[in-house]
Amino acid sequence: MSDVVLRLAEVERVYRAGEGSVWALAGVSLTVRAGELVAVMGPSGSGKSTLLSIAGGLEVPTSGSVEVAGVGLGGLDSTAVAHLRRDRIGYVFQDFNLVTDLTAAENVALPLELGGSSARAARAAAGAALDEVGLPEVADRFPDQLSGGQQQRVAIARALVGERRLVLADEPTGALDSQTGLAVLQVLRARIDAGAAGVLVTHEARYAGWADRTVFLRDGRLVDATPERDDARRLLAERS
Repeated sequence: MSDVVLRLAEVERVYRAGEGSVWALAGVSLTVRAGELVAVMGPSGSGKSTLLSIAGGLEVPTSGSVEVAGVGLGGLDSTAVAHLRRDRIGYVFQDFNLVTDLTAAENVALPLELGGSSARAARAAAGAALDEVGLPEVADRFPDQLSGGQQQRVAIARALVGERRLVLADEPTGALDSQTGLAVLQVLRARIDAGAAGVLVTHEARYAGWADRTVFLRDGRLVDATPERDDARRLLAERS
């Protein structure tokens, strides 16, 4: 069985702008394997968030193909994509996206309950996920009772709960202080080392240094990539 979890092949995304077109992605191919964290860097407007949205099934490419855990998204209807995303893909947003009238534990348990798990089983899994991110004490608190760093870690617990094969993180440290940002990266790295595949969009080389390799986007195209692991970290340190 292949250990490839995410495969993008010649993916293009074109938006209509008046009478013209804007190419958000142009012929992007990327493979991410189990146990591998890939950082994506590039200037604003280079296509980083679009790449992540397409990889997570939140957006449909204009052309090209996307596979997650061996399943081609192009052959699925919207309901099947939603099920795959809920069961196999964890998405960490910069702005948390927590449900304000649910407690931390209820937010984390929500994907499992939507997938058919009993409330009891989902709550137990949510407790384990909150413990993994170092926040077991906030289970019964609501988002507005949490700091920004705590909210982000709850959002990460929600992205990691259950059998997630692919974790996608869009600038997950952007609203956090340095110490909390490093704690967030430690949690993501631990889950990747445990066998998930991950893609991290970031503009900071110090956070990209947690990745096994880094790819660079410019004007919707992959223009460069570092070698894997130790060499990548050395090169990123030199660039920063």
